[in-house]
Amino acid sequence: MRIIKSIAFLGALSVLFSAVSCGNKIVVTSQTEQTEISFSWWGNDERHDYTLQAIEEFERQHPDIKVRCHYSEWSGYQTRNTVRMVSHTESDIMQINYAWISQYSPDGNNYYDINLLRDYIDLSNFTEDDLQYGMKNGKLNAIPIALNTMTFYANETVYKDFGLEIPKTWSELYKSAEVMKGKCYPISMSKKSAWFYIISCVGQQTGRDFMDENGHIIFTADDMRLMIETYCDMVNKNVIPPVEDFDKLNIASGKYAGVLAWVSDAESYCNGAVENGYNMTVADYTTIDGTLNCWYAKPATMYAIRKDIENPEAAAEFLDYLLNSEEMAGYQKIEKGTPLSSSARKYLEDNDMLGGIQYEAFMKMSDSKEELSVISPYFENDDMIDIFFDSCNEMLYGKSDSVALADELYSKMCSLAE
Repeated sequence: MRIIKSIAFLGALSVLFSAVSCGNKIVVTSQTEQTEISFSWWGNDERHDYTLQAIEEFERQHPDIKVRCHYSEWSGYQTRNTVRMVSHTESDIMQINYAWISQYSPDGNNYYDINLLRDYIDLSNFTEDDLQYGMKNGKLNAIPIALNTMTFYANETVYKDFGLEIPKTWSELYKSAEVMKGKCYPISMSKKSAWFYIISCVGQQTGRDFMDENGHIIFTADDMRLMIETYCDMVNKNVIPPVEDFDKLNIASGKYAGVLAWVSDAESYCNGAVENGYNMTVADYTTIDGTLNCWYAKPATMYAIRKDIENPEAAAEFLDYLLNSEEMAGYQKIEKGTPLSSSARKYLEDNDMLGGIQYEAFMKMSDSKEELSVISPYFENDDMIDIFFDSCNEMLYGKSDSVALADELYSKMCSLAE
């Protein structure tokens, strides 16, 4: 009878513990029932490496939660994300772009309302203005990781070599081009950056935003004409290189005296020049007279939770770790931009992990936050950007005039916005 009781006791004990053989030792470990959640993100190998390390740390701290990872480079990520959103096979926690809230959750119902998880996620680390970027119809669809705005990074060394101050206004930019005489461009930019820059220039002249928050075009056909003429004029007068000719290597070599790029991309664009002995600095946002309007800010990237998640509490614990924990802050640093989370930022400040040109750009953006316009989530429509520069090239190569091109462009833009 005693033997039977002993066997019963050992059987019950085996449910609670498992024995693991390690050489000559028997290590008894508790068996914990795990909740599995999935997490998807995009990025380069550096991002993948530190994110996987951070997840291992999270799982050590939370042995009851297992995180299944889906990650890749940016190329193809949005296409796969679209398929998964339509087929309801998306990850439980997702890195998303700001524009995807309006694209995939136009009524605010296709992502989980994170407001319902306030007991698990410390939202007090974010200002209400920060959280507003993720709000849709009163529901918190996503939380921004960092904020972004287009920023002018100037090669102070090159400007001094030409005897110039770094330009603050559009007119000073043109004067710099006159002095440089085609030997160097005062500023350079990719296609998307040029799209922002031209819209800001025309918006400052007209006092109108390009579109409203719902994606409806506010610019007129005449404003489109001014956009086309402004870009072509900048190219013809050597203020900027044509966007098709933009080459990042020319920043490092000093052939470009500046570059317009996101805050989060500062080091990617500037480090080569710094390594070659140039002094790169954060310049003023370009304006007509110092008045900052039609210069736009947006979240760099965001985190969202799928709407029909089975384990929202586990997902919330993980999301709080991603946004607010010292551990994640230490792994991520400012690779995704200077974090908006006050606790993550404090950890970086206390451990001397904030600095460099990206942080300077972040501080400039923070100081100008009240003046910056909130970008429409429809602003970065690739089709709009492509047809705009197609129209510009028609004029640059003398195939049409700006008035005819502007009427056609306006019609196409409004069709895309419908």
